[in-house]
Amino acid sequence: MESFFASLKKELVHHQRFKTRAQAKAVIFEYIEVFYNRQRRHSGVGYQTPQQAFNNMTWEMAA
Repeated sequence: MESFFASLKKELVHHQRFKTRAQAKAVIFEYIEVFYNRQRRHSGVGYQTPQQAFNNMTWEMAA
């Protein structure tokens, strides 16, 4: 979790100023759901995106 929060702060929070708490929640939600979970490469899964790792795991299990 520490690594996630460090990434969140470095890649998003420190580069923006939010006018409202609701705006911050919306932007952070989009970062997590659209970028972090689907596009950003993670070292824990062989520098693949989580979606790629899931697809590879699914194909391996089906074979």
